Amino acid sequence: MSQGPRNIRIEDFDYTLPEDSIARYPREKRSDSRLMTYQAGKINPDMFYNIGQYLQDGDTLVLNDTKVIPARLHFQKHTGAQIEIFCLQPYRMDHQQAMDQRETCEWETMIGGAKRWKEGILEKSIAVQGMTFQLKAEKVGETETAFVVRFSWNNPVVSFSEILHQIGELPLPPYFDRDAQAQDYDRYQTVFATFEGSVAAPTAGLHFTPEILDDLKSKGVSQQRITLHVGSGTFKPVSSSTMEGHAMHGEIFDVSPSFIASLLNTQGRIIPVGTTSMRTIESLYWFGVKILNGHFESNKNIQLDQWDAYDLPQETSKESALQAVIDYCMRFNLERFSGSTSLLIAPGYKMRVSQGIITNFHLPKSTLILLVAALIGDDWRAVYQRALEENFLFLSYGDSSLLLPK
Repeated sequence: MSQGPRNIRIEDFDYTLPEDSIARYPREKRSDSRLMTYQAGKINPDMFYNIGQYLQDGDTLVLNDTKVIPARLHFQKHTGAQIEIFCLQPYRMDHQQAMDQRETCEWETMIGGAKRWKEGILEKSIAVQGMTFQLKAEKVGETETAFVVRFSWNNPVVSFSEILHQIGELPLPPYFDRDAQAQDYDRYQTVFATFEGSVAAPTAGLHFTPEILDDLKSKGVSQQRITLHVGSGTFKPVSSSTMEGHAMHGEIFDVSPSFIASLLNTQGRIIPVGTTSMRTIESLYWFGVKILNGHFESNKNIQLDQWDAYDLPQETSKESALQAVIDYCMRFNLERFSGSTSLLIAPGYKMRVSQGIITNFHLPKSTLILLVAALIGDDWRAVYQRALEENFLFLSYGDSSLLLPK
């Protein structure tokens, strides 16, 4: 068993982030974000609308087309106590099924004011499509990290998705320190957001506009899409002194066999847009390794654990691993390959599919900093220091970077 990054001290990935460097609102135009480029040790500031100058004919960008849902629901008890229910992910059901449910569905949730709601049913009168009805919420269980809440409503015509969009609030990152405003419902989504399920945006994609995407396509830069629904665990701080004591959050991904084939057939560089896209395509390699080693004998419990990438055999080629996933999909007649990944990408990790990344600037002492350091080593400090010196903006609504180790 490889020790890998288990002994990494999170204190070694700290830096000073001034409050005024945190972007709490989006720039007026998406493409007016700034861009810090890193290529083979050279660091240069630019503008995001020039991203095409750094990409080549034959390169492939991997975009996460998940869509943020208005996941915060507010109820009031008969006593007047305010209760917030934050829907994290469906309970024992996939996202599309849960969003399409009529009359009832169950979700894993966080509850604000949980001590004030020990039992009983919360009710809220709502109006959707001109119809007024009651939405009820009842705690029916717990997982290791969440409360399970059953929602029910006496209207078989209305879906849970419609209810969320009518009364839900967009869940902004906690470091915004503000409530969602009208512009956030547009700007905290990528222009290619399609499938509902995330409680946080894949923020590296927020800088793209349809015009930039069209320009890249005309230059021969392929754009492939995956879906990974971003969970609230993306904001979970590392509270242990070493990574061995930190439990990585799992996230649900969904890709097509044809997408996996595109990773095998591309002639240029594969550059994920965002940490979620990188996490997905790197996980596909390790799922292939697990398949080749007899871990999945049926189409159930498709999971990648936090340390699998360090404990599994290391010698499998990218081609063999990805082909194994394609073959697996054919064996079980799968139109989509879906599962959960808790992959931790940290220094000591060897990239198997990714050859760069487009990503924002991340919180100190976060697992996302570890991912960046896994890609470009200790140079992450130089990139972040240069960004601070050039007054770049950080975090979800902040500026962007293109990191190419070669």
